[in-house]
Amino acid sequence: MNRHVVRYYFTEGIRGIFLHAFSSFAAVGVITACLLIMGSFTLVAVNVQELVTELEQRSDINLTVDENLSDSMARSMGSRINEIDNVMRADFTSREEVFEAFAERTDPLLMVGLSPDIFQHRYRIYLVDVQFADETVNLLKALPGAAEVEFDRGLLETLLSIRQVVRMVSVAMIAALLIVSLFIMQNTIKLATFERREEIAVMRVVGATKGFIRNPFVVEGFILGSMAGLLAYLALSFIYSRFSSSLLEPLEIIAPISFSELWLPVFAAFVLTGFLVGVFGSVLTIRKYLRA
Repeated sequence: MNRHVVRYYFTEGIRGIFLHAFSSFAAVGVITACLLIMGSFTLVAVNVQELVTELEQRSDINLTVDENLSDSMARSMGSRINEIDNVMRADFTSREEVFEAFAERTDPLLMVGLSPDIFQHRYRIYLVDVQFADETVNLLKALPGAAEVEFDRGLLETLLSIRQVVRMVSVAMIAALLIVSLFIMQNTIKLATFERREEIAVMRVVGATKGFIRNPFVVEGFILGSMAGLLAYLALSFIYSRFSSSLLEPLEIIAPISFSELWLPVFAAFVLTGFLVGVFGSVLTIRKYLRA
């Protein structure tokens, strides 16, 4: 393909945009809005995923050591706990440390006559993957010297449910908006082909190939889709940078992910999605027209 043909395709594609300028820019606006909503849901899902992961890492299992075990035997349990595959680490707290922590929260008058012996050694155990928490709890209960093992199963189920719901909603929204964007692009290209139907008919009569007729419309869709992707990226980068901190930081649970960490995949996804919507919308529409 020589440069004159490529220049013709781009010239005709740009001419087609301005030939029905209102429809073209309306399509860009609608697709930009769809991509913006898609991107917003995706970034919300990413931040929720990060939040859930952070809370999962904070989820822990509390193991109380049998009070009849000596101090040395209680401490030696740590090596056996850490040998369990799903254990990230196990923090030991002696009965003396438990006693001191209790004393800090209690009226001194109530502590008179009490000694650390009324408490038991403990382990706070952090997991690699909380989805296997039940199996890990069973293994911990089977350890010699384990008096009691506690894990907040309700919190785990809540975290996993939140992650699943956000993922499903995001996928459904993205799929629906992609279909809407594709439909809008198809209608825009359909209008372009209708307005140039006589020109297309003449080209077919003189023997122009389908590719020669189709490519200017594909270029038009490519330009419109890429423009929408770029505009959506710029809008989302401003909105996310401007409002994410003010919305998430007051929760004091987790700081929002910085846009500097997300800009490249977001930019690539938006431009690629806009490109694909524009090209596929054009190809599907003009193919039906040329087949007639």
